[in-house]
Amino acid sequence: MELEQLADPLAEVLAERYGAGVQIRGLRRGSGGASRVTCGFEAVTAAGEAHPLILRLTTQGVMAGGPLSQEAALMRAAGAAGVPSPEVIAAGDASSELGAEFVVMERVEGETIPRRILRDPALADVRPLLAGQCGEVLAAIHRIPVASVPQLEQTDQLEAWQAVLDAIGEPHPALEFALRWLTRNRPPARRSVVVHGDFRNGNLIVGPDGIRAVLDWELAHLGDPLEDLGWLCVKAWRFGAEPPVGGFGTYDQLIEAYEKAGGAQVDRVALRWWEMFGVARWAIICVMQAQRHLTGGERSVELAALGRRVAENEWDLLRMLP
Repeated sequence: MELEQLADPLAEVLAERYGAGVQIRGLRRGSGGASRVTCGFEAVTAAGEAHPLILRLTTQGVMAGGPLSQEAALMRAAGAAGVPSPEVIAAGDASSELGAEFVVMERVEGETIPRRILRDPALADVRPLLAGQCGEVLAAIHRIPVASVPQLEQTDQLEAWQAVLDAIGEPHPALEFALRWLTRNRPPARRSVVVHGDFRNGNLIVGPDGIRAVLDWELAHLGDPLEDLGWLCVKAWRFGAEPPVGGFGTYDQLIEAYEKAGGAQVDRVALRWWEMFGVARWAIICVMQAQRHLTGGERSVELAALGRRVAENEWDLLRMLP
């Protein structure tokens, strides 16, 4: 369905929340990849009250991560657990009026672009607090009752990403060496919790008061809580800044806030393992994205440039080895 054709069925969906006569204004496409479209718009009630909203829509025949219905359930469960999350206004499957799986949520104002979060003078006062806030938010995420999101699955992340690299069949000796080290030095298993799966600078909405919302739950699963903390510390998400946590804070700030907020005690050796796993995972994702370009699946300079970053991640992995 073309964008201009979404207005009427979207109004029909939102009538339950905003009443008959609701109008859709300013529907425009924003960010989104091959699997999902993101649009901003306003729902205007019959009384003239405007509600800024976001629509996420699954494109036909393509799926990445979990379904949007799962993402909507996660955001609702996260909000109930105290995680700053956009309110879910409506959600539906492919049999809905929109003809595709969708979720409508409130639009949260703030900054999401990492380089601005790290450099904008308007965020200078809150920037030193962000690592601690991340710790508090992650502790809340890991408190989400597993029973509230029964559709989440648990998989061995190291085996899963090794299988992805094997399936591509492209030789990367340094990456393979690091994966072998990770396999031989795996830390003891911890109690499984809800893991966001992509918690990092770039998936947070930040304002002068701090973190306002956590976005992009499509990679959520059950697993080790340190996976989220390690991923946040991956060098790629520092965007050229020195501080190891998202480019804005220290390990101590993150860990102390996480534990104080009720998160499990952090084993720093295990955290280092998960950070290293995160670098390897990002390297494999870069290989995947470059392959999309090289095989002609999606010609893109951006995807091709990600292929160059594989070597950067391999260098980081080699430097992290003890």
